[in-house]
Amino acid sequence: MDEDAFEEPILELERRVESLSGMGDDVATQRKREQLERELQATRAKVFASLTPWQKTLVARHPRRPFTLDYVRYFIDGFVEIHGDRRYADDPAIVTGFGTFRGRAVLVIGHQKGRDTKEKIFRNFGMPRPEGYRKALRAMRLAEKYRRPILTFIDTPGAYPGIGAEERGQAEAIALNLREMARLTVPVLVTITGEGGSGGALAIGVGDRVNMLEFAVYSVISPEGCAAILWRDGSRSRDAARAMKMTAPDLLALDIADEIVPEVVGGAHVDPVRQAALLSEVLDRQLVDLTGATTEALLAARYHRFRRMGRFTAPERTA
Repeated sequence: MDEDAFEEPILELERRVESLSGMGDDVATQRKREQLERELQATRAKVFASLTPWQKTLVARHPRRPFTLDYVRYFIDGFVEIHGDRRYADDPAIVTGFGTFRGRAVLVIGHQKGRDTKEKIFRNFGMPRPEGYRKALRAMRLAEKYRRPILTFIDTPGAYPGIGAEERGQAEAIALNLREMARLTVPVLVTITGEGGSGGALAIGVGDRVNMLEFAVYSVISPEGCAAILWRDGSRSRDAARAMKMTAPDLLALDIADEIVPEVVGGAHVDPVRQAALLSEVLDRQLVDLTGATTEALLAARYHRFRRMGRFTAPERTA
């Protein structure tokens, strides 16, 4: 089977279940529907238990995958969005705002890709410009001033590489965020919910805990971009995905991710409400762990967290 078509058995069963929805509620039809739903659940479990790195990349990019505003709707109360960087403009590719998470006042920052064509264009497909990162930093400084923990949600192909973005200091905006996030004196919890693409992700990704959803990916470049550079052949993106070690288990082993958040069977897009509940449990536990830490202890632990990243091996020396 084509590696890209791994969901076909699932989609076929979904179509069969849907076809029974208008055929009445007699006992025979109901039994058939229940049988198909059990078969669908079993097929999802089987398919998603053995995904390749490339297939996980496709799941991370799924158009129905929950975005930042979905998680806000599910477990943030009283959300008030903040707009603009107070220098140039607002950037809808990044959402920022204050709200309440399980009784705690928090700041939320995250990428927002958009669902339909109109919203995707409005959100620039989740690729922030410099003003988006500067807006995020403005909000983080407010959170620090008022002692609010920060929750960030990463899901972006990368920072926008357009001429205007470069002219307005895209690299400087990302670099400044990296430095300033390392210095924040409040807890910062980072969650990669879908794609974590390069500096565009890292600019809101420096924190005390870095979580990854089970089928999320996090890398310095997309598999397609890596294949185009290394082999000058974009069709080798599957090889690149394997080589880059960009999946959650790989990054947990490298100390880049701290925890993997399990996804519902079939991926987060199958049941976003339940997925939000799973994620909120992890965030709540981590906030409890970090609450009460002194500023010195928080900053020291964050520093050492990033210093210990990676695993290095030296080639064996021959006599």
